[in-house]
Amino acid sequence: MVSSRTSRRAHLAGCGWFWAWALLGAAAALGAVSLGPILVAPLFVIATLMASRSSIRRSAFGLLSGAGALLLYVAWVQRAGPGTSCWQTQTASGCDEHLNPLPWLIAGIGLFVGGIAAHARRA
Repeated sequence: MVSSRTSRRAHLAGCGWFWAWALLGAAAALGAVSLGPILVAPLFVIATLMASRSSIRRSAFGLLSGAGALLLYVAWVQRAGPGTSCWQTQTASGCDEHLNPLPWLIAGIGLFVGGIAAHARRA
């Protein structure tokens, strides 16, 4: 019989590795869209090292949640869209072009929740 203390410790370790994978997923998504090989190459090395141990690899669904978190951030930044929004202060004024945040929001929620659900189902 496995004690509840050991079970709890294993659960917390799995959650920790899940969020480590999520951070890696967010960084990989950012690297894929903006920073390219400068960020993706070191992330590939880190992911390879993390995936080499099966206890850590079990939490790899965090990659999905991390990518989803980045998409949710893009949706939040674009929340004034779609279209142009103008602003004015006493010393300056300008206009900003915004994307439609809805596709980013839907994809972000799907990936974020999907990663968590897949991890919970696997654990």
